[in-house]
Amino acid sequence: MKSFLRDNGLTLALMLLFLASLVGQMTSGFQMENHERIEHGQAVIGFLEFLKGGQFLSTLFENWESEFLQMWAYVTLTAFLFQRGSPESKDPDKPAPQDRDPALDADKPDAPWPVRAGGLARRLYSRSLGLAMMILFAASFTLHAVNSARLAGEEAVQHGQPPPGVLDHLASAEFWFESFQNWQSEFLSTAVLVVLAIFLRERGSSESKPVGAPHAQTGT
Repeated sequence: MKSFLRDNGLTLALMLLFLASLVGQMTSGFQMENHERIEHGQAVIGFLEFLKGGQFLSTLFENWESEFLQMWAYVTLTAFLFQRGSPESKDPDKPAPQDRDPALDADKPDAPWPVRAGGLARRLYSRSLGLAMMILFAASFTLHAVNSARLAGEEAVQHGQPPPGVLDHLASAEFWFESFQNWQSEFLSTAVLVVLAIFLRERGSSESKPVGAPHAQTGT
């Protein structure tokens, strides 16, 4: 057990933080929803009803969407773009092990099976991380759009207006305001990390250069 915790501590800590934040979002969102309903003279709803509603699911997937977009962009752009001095970038002046032709490792017994299999499996595996992030983004984007349209429909009915369809809602400024307000912050935070890591250090972190490394050193 001790070895398992040591070897998987980063993932476990992040997942615990995720679950704690998710519980915080659910409970505070539930309280806020019923507070607003009381203010407007509406009946309060139960916790499970709130979790199935458009308000909660729209905001949930709205945030997931931006995170997966950020990770997809980061994984993909770092494959061919550089930032000299940043540990988040490959060195533009040196060959990177990430660029090695996987066909050269096809005879290694401990290589992942798609590398040993070759062909389409190897080509897809060579881009599998970016593809996975893109699929997760597309799924979150779709779920955000569907539940945001549900929420817009519920609000329209309250005001005696016809509820919009999903495609109509996709064309609305409201939906894109929800998306862009999160996307811009994700791209900004990533750019800030890339640049600050040139000059600043975090001892012991794999996201930082060694404390004594020169600013011009690129990669870790």
